[in-house]
Amino acid sequence: MFDSSHPYLSLRTVAILPLILFTPAVIAFFVSPEVWWGEYLGIFFHLSILFLISRLDAAPWAKAAGYGWIALDVLAGILMINDIPHDTAWAVRLGGHVLAGVWIIASSFVNRSRMVMVFGTITGLWLAGYSFVGTLLPEEVLRPAGICILLWFAAIAFFDRPGGVQSREPAQVVA
Repeated sequence: MFDSSHPYLSLRTVAILPLILFTPAVIAFFVSPEVWWGEYLGIFFHLSILFLISRLDAAPWAKAAGYGWIALDVLAGILMINDIPHDTAWAVRLGGHVLAGVWIIASSFVNRSRMVMVFGTITGLWLAGYSFVGTLLPEEVLRPAGICILLWFAAIAFFDRPGGVQSREPAQVVA
């Protein structure tokens, strides 16, 4: 049904999709963090990132970290929707953010766009770093990372210049 070597959507579209889906959630983080629809939209946002992980240049271990992030954050969202204690779901989410930081930084470092690299490094360090100090700091300290990831998605959509870790086109066999 789907051919993995065929890009069905442009990289710009694949970067704009999570940007569009996450923007209302980021606004809600600051205005009304307890909105009932936040976890639902968050799950769709994270699922949309699967397309971006598969398209961005990154080492296989970095992509594995990205996929791990999505799995854990979707799990955390489902835990929250099903009224599992916040502390449990939050710990799962923070564990996923460590993997998010790994993927975001690694994929940003191989991108030749300085903006992608800068926004990616800041975003990745913020997400992963907060995970290690999240018990000492309020959740509000994590909220600006949402703005950072929106800027990173926008930078990918408009300034992406792949670094060449892997080819985006299928390899041509020369006889």
